Amino acid sequence: MQVHISGHHVEVTEALQSYVSTKLEKLQRHFDQIGNVQVTLSIEKERQKAEGSLNIKGAQLHADAEHDDLYAAIDLMNDKLDRQLIKHKEKTVSRSHGS
Repeated sequence: MQVHISGHHVEVTEALQSYVSTKLEKLQRHFDQIGNVQVTLSIEKERQKAEGSLNIKGAQLHADAEHDDLYAAIDLMNDKLDRQLIKHKEKTVSRSHGS
């Protein structure tokens, strides 16, 4: 899994890179065929925003989240991607078993 992290009006520090990478690695416990992951962190006025897109076999998933705290926004984005991955995996498993 390749992770690309960029910032818009925010400097992406080592601590932020490490935090995002650690969170995204946990997604692989549900689906191990994750290709590229693009994360954009931004600050717009008083809101901190995290956007993430990941390419998996057969689909591209996208999630974004806003919060007063950038780390909380990253957590929310990660949770959304996690739910989408589980849903996608359930769909592919049910299709392959023909139920």
